Amino acid sequence: MQVLRPISNKDFAALKTIAIESGHGFTSLPVDDDLLSSKIARSEQSFDKTVKQPQDEGYLFVLEDSNTGEILGTTAIEAAVGMQTPLYHYHLGKTVHHSRTLNVYNTVDILSMCNDYTGASEICTLFLREAFRQGLAGRFLSRSRFNFMALHADRFSDTVIAEMRGVSDEDGHSPFWQWLQEHFFSIEFPQADHLVGLGDKVFISELMPKYPIYANLLSKKAQAVIGQVHEKTKPALRLLEKEGFEHRGYVDLFDAGPTVESRLQNIKTVRETKRGKAHIVESGELDSVNGETWSVSNCRLADFRATFDTRVSWCTKTSSFKITADIASALKIVDGEEISGFLL
Repeated sequence: MQVLRPISNKDFAALKTIAIESGHGFTSLPVDDDLLSSKIARSEQSFDKTVKQPQDEGYLFVLEDSNTGEILGTTAIEAAVGMQTPLYHYHLGKTVHHSRTLNVYNTVDILSMCNDYTGASEICTLFLREAFRQGLAGRFLSRSRFNFMALHADRFSDTVIAEMRGVSDEDGHSPFWQWLQEHFFSIEFPQADHLVGLGDKVFISELMPKYPIYANLLSKKAQAVIGQVHEKTKPALRLLEKEGFEHRGYVDLFDAGPTVESRLQNIKTVRETKRGKAHIVESGELDSVNGETWSVSNCRLADFRATFDTRVSWCTKTSSFKITADIASALKIVDGEEISGFLL
């Protein structure tokens, strides 16, 4: 059974393996022992912290095979971005050049650097190891974050964003960054990417152009990738679009990948999640579910557990779930305890 739970110190080696496998462009998991250790420690502190409103908490989860103990993937939520270190984006807008005298009217795309998402919650760090990408695990990893946020809404902002990985080649080179590098920087994209992952963003304010950039002055290759996602990121983007996330013109400073957003209460999983008492039954006592798969979780914080299975049924009349004993054990719950669930 695959179980999502908060990360702990014992998961360091697995998290480092995931960081290595994730490759270039996955800035939230750089291959750095000290940083990975600090991410785990920060997550543990965030789960234990008493919170009245979202601040600088970061919640990091791992997906574990409960039979083997192997870590299959990870995902995370940042409670409020940009509160300690500025979060920069480019916003893609338009400007008009018009001359009535010359009968000229030109609309031009411009990129303006901004901090508009300061204070928003961010879903991030979703990575499922390649050997486990079949089936529903990826969808479960993505949507379970929204279930957790709905259960603990006071810990998160009403605006939720996701920064999608932009286009880069196998060596980690971004067409968009190559243009910036040529005109404003003298470092390669992987190095800049690594610095951001380490939290060292001072060079952005020091070297980034201070004024809006006319998009038509960029190279053709750079223009072509603005707002586009990496090939491996397309499934994740499709999942978020189904949840109601939209791209509103904000892109990453380095690879021009899109940032998508939604209001927390408008997210499909949040709207469809049900809460009710769990009744532990034998498999034969389950109501007919026609092969439906449910994601179910307990309603706890530091001891949060979630899994997905077909051996779950929901009774609208009694607002309750029927689950089997092994699912209850995976969730660490007892009969009659409140749980949360949604159709996967």
